[in-house]
Amino acid sequence: MATILLAEDDEIMRITLYDRLRGQGWHVDQAGDGKEALALIRQRSYQVVVSDIRMPGLDGVRLMEQIKDLAPSTEVILMTAYGKVEDAVNCLKLGAADYILKPFDMDDLCIRVRRILEAQSMKSRIALQEEETARQTIIGDSPAIREVLDIIRDVAATDSTVLVTGESGTGKELVATALHTLSRRRNKPYIRINCAAIPETLIESELFGHERGAFTGAEARRSGKFVLADGGSLLLDEIGDMPLSLQVKLLRVLQEREVEPVGAVKPISIDVRIICSTAKDLAKEVELGTFRKDLYYRLNVIPIEIPPLRERKGDIPILCDYFLHEFRTLRQSPLTLSPEAQAILTGYHYPGNVRELRNILERISVLAKGSVVEGKDLPRDIHDQSEGQDETSYNLAEALAKAEKECIDKALRKSGGSKTEAASLLGISRKNLWEKLKE
Repeated sequence: MATILLAEDDEIMRITLYDRLRGQGWHVDQAGDGKEALALIRQRSYQVVVSDIRMPGLDGVRLMEQIKDLAPSTEVILMTAYGKVEDAVNCLKLGAADYILKPFDMDDLCIRVRRILEAQSMKSRIALQEEETARQTIIGDSPAIREVLDIIRDVAATDSTVLVTGESGTGKELVATALHTLSRRRNKPYIRINCAAIPETLIESELFGHERGAFTGAEARRSGKFVLADGGSLLLDEIGDMPLSLQVKLLRVLQEREVEPVGAVKPISIDVRIICSTAKDLAKEVELGTFRKDLYYRLNVIPIEIPPLRERKGDIPILCDYFLHEFRTLRQSPLTLSPEAQAILTGYHYPGNVRELRNILERISVLAKGSVVEGKDLPRDIHDQSEGQDETSYNLAEALAKAEKECIDKALRKSGGSKTEAASLLGISRKNLWEKLKE
């Protein structure tokens, strides 16, 4: 919901404007003079301030200067009954978004406010959405992928919270993008934030925003991702890595539908569709005490699990065609796979999933000598592992050593390389893991 601050010392005029702006579905606060308006601005964020120029205590122009210092993204519309063309030009030069002479048509004011709000929304989408989000596609025709697509179609039209799980590289962000693109919020902001990529000391400010002076370095007010995503969707990627100290605050946001910026006095109401994704098993994280049980149940309303590529090998030829077509366009020359190369790629187990397959094909598109990719053109490790798929070893020691190595590899991938966490997943000591890694 858009937030408007109305500053007008004439009570009748203020009440009239307040009722008309409220009638547009906007949240409106009102102030009887400039000082009162400035106090409100220090307490919460506003998208637009509509202010009279001549007010006791603090006039509209000086109020605007203070607003630009405290909240640079807030736009100001100035009103006056005594203006001239020169005054309007000066106000616009000083930073006013618009200037309107009294008496004016109320509908005209509402149109001007709406135009500013639409421009702000567009600016947020351009600044925060990644390139070509709408063109991202989920590729595959296997039963597992068809089931995922069916769930997406059923869930997209709702506002239910969705938890997308799956190994790294399976396409969790593509699922989240599809949920937003197919929803009624498709024309509103779609904001993404990686909870694992932001330092713990900054993630609260990134999510909820902060007021000027809330902490060292907070030189201006900043809106958080929840506020920027208002009316649209917010993807909390790698939610399993969110610090415990912040999980309780996120739970409150989900329950109350409002956020409180760091250093703010009043909370801000929001209307956001929450989508979460993680490569971790949150149920196990709850057992380990690293993830709150109440938050897990609050997020796990609609679970969508993305299968790893090795469990839907029928999609590999389709994915190869899709990626090769993409790289053919960039390379501007034909590129196809020989039957041998196709068989090797299909037989590989892909620990990096679809992302790894795409990287392999991109490498091939650059290094291949001819228009047909042969088996010898593929990376050696893929060739070797694919050939080994059909070999059966009856030596118990070799089989156990191979299984142990694969298990350690999986644990290290799941822990992101953390040997302490990997040892915990394997149920062995860190020292024991180091010894096995040396072997």
